[in-house]
Amino acid sequence: MSAADIKKTGKTATRSPRSSTARRTVKEGAESAFTASAALTDDLQRVLVDLIELASQGKQLHWNVVGRNFRDTHLQLDEIIDAARGFADTIAERMRALHALPDGRSAVVAKSTTLADAPQGEILTSDAIDLMTARLDAVAATCRDVHDEVDEEDPTSADMLHAILERVEQLSWMVSAENRTPKTK
Repeated sequence: MSAADIKKTGKTATRSPRSSTARRTVKEGAESAFTASAALTDDLQRVLVDLIELASQGKQLHWNVVGRNFRDTHLQLDEIIDAARGFADTIAERMRALHALPDGRSAVVAKSTTLADAPQGEILTSDAIDLMTARLDAVAATCRDVHDEVDEEDPTSADMLHAILERVEQLSWMVSAENRTPKTK
């Protein structure tokens, strides 16, 4: 079905036989484009809330960390926060490009994140390292959990998950190395 036929009839054309849930849309006064299915929207929303929560908890740890290697840990947490915020924005904007509605409201994030709550009060640097490593690993697990389903419908969004995974897993390795000791032979 051509674009002219779609405008004339108002009907939508299916994307391809491979993906029956994806469809092209025609919206008056809006662009015609690929539209995310409910499943793709839900998968990207899961990643989004974990990234928002990672940034928020990173700030909580950043403000309250104390102890040996304070400055390095403090700065490293800022690096993680910046990455999480950037990735959250990337995912939210991808959702909008696919005509999905990202929801980053605090109540939604708190209700749906997979990250455990951050503790209140001062936190030793070594504990902050372990807490942040666990949270980075949780974000990576969410990305891996939704990846195949996302890739089936939208390889471009899956490519974004690859970039997030690469960086989040690298940050996890770098942060966790602070508390590790070499293995003995």
